Amino acid sequence: MPRYDLVEDLRQCANQLDEELSVLQQQLTSLPLLVGRVFSLPPVAKGAEHDPIAQISVTQHLGDEARQLALQHYCRLFIQRQSENISTKAAVRLPGALCFEADSHQHALLHQQIDKINLLKARLEQIITVESGLPSEARFEFVHTHLRGLLTLNAYRAITLLDAPDSVRFGWANKHIIKNVTPQEIVAKLEKSLKAGRAQAPWTREQWAEKVQQELIAVQSLPAGAKLKIKRPVKVQPIARIWDKEQQKQTQLACPSPLLVLCPDRQQVPVLGELINYDAENITHRYKPQADPLWLLIPRLHLYCDRPVSSV
Repeated sequence: MPRYDLVEDLRQCANQLDEELSVLQQQLTSLPLLVGRVFSLPPVAKGAEHDPIAQISVTQHLGDEARQLALQHYCRLFIQRQSENISTKAAVRLPGALCFEADSHQHALLHQQIDKINLLKARLEQIITVESGLPSEARFEFVHTHLRGLLTLNAYRAITLLDAPDSVRFGWANKHIIKNVTPQEIVAKLEKSLKAGRAQAPWTREQWAEKVQQELIAVQSLPAGAKLKIKRPVKVQPIARIWDKEQQKQTQLACPSPLLVLCPDRQQVPVLGELINYDAENITHRYKPQADPLWLLIPRLHLYCDRPVSSV
């Protein structure tokens, strides 16, 4: 059971984050908006969190409407602030950007406020995922016992502040998380699962233990020198490509929330691109290097081998 002072730290951190987001909302409401463009995406319904995504329709919002949607988005920390039909396991995404005119004093205040907010977000995640000492499956109950309705995905997500780039263009990323692992690491993971004695639906405890045992034998039977790789697909996500002409440099960022852009000169406003609808059947890759062949070994772990094997 987490200690009392940890729970108190959790509540204080969440309350302070909520207060600082309200301060940010006031600051951004008072600043002159030069251009705003955000793109709302269809909400994820409860029960549909793991459905494959083939298409995403985008709705564009401009100007003050974009600003209002962005401010609401930044402050959405609790379930009570969104429809009960929307999944709480999938973060609500609102890609886009807001460009504000800001003098040196306003510029400094905004940077201080964003830094403060992002530190609180990181602190909240640290309390929940590390200091609580709880495994991932136990964190939901812990969080919702002490902070009912907290949307952790929204709460953890940092706000990005940029200083007058030349352009901000938007697109989609559909990638994999790839990690090299050793057979010994996988064996240790599977043995730990066996010792835990738990089951995963729809299997009984005995069926699950048999399944894990088969996976263990498959890994232990690999020939010497076999290389293993975890290749886990990441759901498609909106991205922003930031271009800095002076440095001749492009930076790509995940863009689940509107980017904030500060401009000292209203005559030099960044070009904001458009986010088009996502269609998995019509993806054009600028450059896709030829990957080495891999064979699926353990589907549930997204575990692949560099030589032909039979999946278990």
